[in-house]
Amino acid sequence: MEYLEFEQPIAELEEQLQKMREVAEKGNINVEDSIKELERKIEDERKSIYKNLTGWQRVQLSRHPKRPYTLFYLNEICRSFQELYGDRHFADDKAIVGGFGKVDEEVIMFIGHQKGVNTKLRQYRNFGMPNPEGYRKALRLMKLAEKFDRPVVTLIDTPGAYPGLEAEERGQAEAIARNLFEMAKLRVPILCIVIGEGASGGAIGIGLGDRVLMLENTWYSVISPESCSSILWRSWDYKEQAAEALKLTPQHMNKFKLIDGIIKEPVGGAHANPEKMAQILKKNILQELKTLKELDADERIARRIQKYADMGRVKEKTEKKITLSDYLKKKGSNKIRSSK
Repeated sequence: MEYLEFEQPIAELEEQLQKMREVAEKGNINVEDSIKELERKIEDERKSIYKNLTGWQRVQLSRHPKRPYTLFYLNEICRSFQELYGDRHFADDKAIVGGFGKVDEEVIMFIGHQKGVNTKLRQYRNFGMPNPEGYRKALRLMKLAEKFDRPVVTLIDTPGAYPGLEAEERGQAEAIARNLFEMAKLRVPILCIVIGEGASGGAIGIGLGDRVLMLENTWYSVISPESCSSILWRSWDYKEQAAEALKLTPQHMNKFKLIDGIIKEPVGGAHANPEKMAQILKKNILQELKTLKELDADERIARRIQKYADMGRVKEKTEKKITLSDYLKKKGSNKIRSSK
């Protein structure tokens, strides 16, 4: 088990528990009561730590190397999954996977970022950073889902769209913008779920939907804490302060009405019990799609557009219009005449 810095108290207790079990196995000493007491202490410590996580700690959890990715969830929740490839223009982007999956009796078009579970696969998947062909593949699959009247579920987990020169040459910004334009008017239900990192346009490129949810230990922001720190403080040393200032946690996003809900994770994070997390995710997907399918397509699109139109709306305080006579009284008519 890999532990993050803030999880060290749990790691120490786990080490004690392991030693106690080894003593029980080697000798004839009965330490069953002590083991149970230590297990309770570990559980209490885990609940205490995860109840008061900071923004930076949630960012760390979203990047945990054992955290489940898109393909893990699809293999767990789908009775069958048929992956589809290519954008029909340039290439097949391995950073985005997608295809039809059958969940119970519901056929769904799944699209998601895929980072890779080891060093070799992370390079193969470009660390979950899509090129333009990835977003064009995603759009092709969405249009295919619309053709067969199947709902779309996107799973978001990316540090951002690939910023390389070749990506810009092939139209990275246009590809993301085109996806937003087309997703706004797609006639089938769209459910978007942030399962890890939700960074910038790389996330929003498949993140416009009727319902947008976030797993409990994820983040969603226009910029990462490290990049924000390097811009404002010229150093990565202030990433923790940046994470708090960015208000990037699911709790902040929900408060600002930028997302529609938060999906609870097992205690200890999704990586602590991936199979349980997959079942929780499956339950939420089916519930959300059932509600969305009850709406007429035109009404669903109208609500979708209105939801995004309302984001960031502010009320400006308007000052009372001052007439010329009021202005003269305020400044003093004699002073104005004398100046002439």
